[in-house]
Amino acid sequence: MPQLTGLHVYPLKSAYRLSPESAHVEPWGLTGDRRWMLVDERGKAYTQRENPAVGRFRTLPAPDGSLTVIAPDGSRLEVAAPSSADGAEVVKADIFGSVFEAAQAAEEAQQWFGSRLGAVRLLHLDNPLSRATSPKYAGPGDTVSMADGFPLLVTTTASLAALNELIAADHPGDEVKGAALPMERFRPNLVVDGTDAWAEDGWHRIRVGEMTFRVVKPCGRCVITTTDQETGARPSQEPLRALAKYHRFGKRLVFGQNLIPERPEGVSGDLLGTVRLGDEVTVLEEGPRPEPDRRG
Repeated sequence: MPQLTGLHVYPLKSAYRLSPESAHVEPWGLTGDRRWMLVDERGKAYTQRENPAVGRFRTLPAPDGSLTVIAPDGSRLEVAAPSSADGAEVVKADIFGSVFEAAQAAEEAQQWFGSRLGAVRLLHLDNPLSRATSPKYAGPGDTVSMADGFPLLVTTTASLAALNELIAADHPGDEVKGAALPMERFRPNLVVDGTDAWAEDGWHRIRVGEMTFRVVKPCGRCVITTTDQETGARPSQEPLRALAKYHRFGKRLVFGQNLIPERPEGVSGDLLGTVRLGDEVTVLEEGPRPEPDRRG
């Protein structure tokens, strides 16, 4: 039986992960996941795509929504969660053309990040209803945190093993380019073990413990997957090279699937349920797996 073997939350978008044993599920994602984000001077998301050093900042969220950020040099910032209800400045933010409003953190936080990363600003999504999920894939009222597009991302260990085999075969004798990549490169929320390789490509709906999720869209991958999440280095073009060769669908280099949580019957409010390491994973609905456009 497939089971949940990895669980990750990213309080600050594109920064270092937290890996709890359990996490609450809200309509817009795991509790605390990507509720903070850096933006550039134009309000566009500032992530590892622009600067791999973002991934080396670590975070410690508090129950009241405040955040402690730890820079690579060990210096720390403690920042309260700004709220428009308390008079915080509300600004426009932009993630791949998805424009929404978020609250700007205190000036101290802006100066702290500015001295380390340049002209960036720190924002907080104080109202998680302010950003709608793409209506092409979601239903009315579906919202998302400051994740790229959807509330959660699921990957499988079998697919990673298969991808690493392809990478190794393409780079015989090259210890750098042919090295096995860890799952952390793909920044998932949920990691499932015990499936066939690429089984997730055919999933339409799954259950993880007490929660059910709609599988709405394959995840197209970007340069962040080439970034070592511990050092910020980009030692090669893998896994993008292998995905382009073996697991490309149109223009998308696919690894993992995006999820939207379903509200359990009789449950109201923001807390939908909890997922836990060791939870059984059941495929409730699936279809045929699409065939990749392999270049060969």
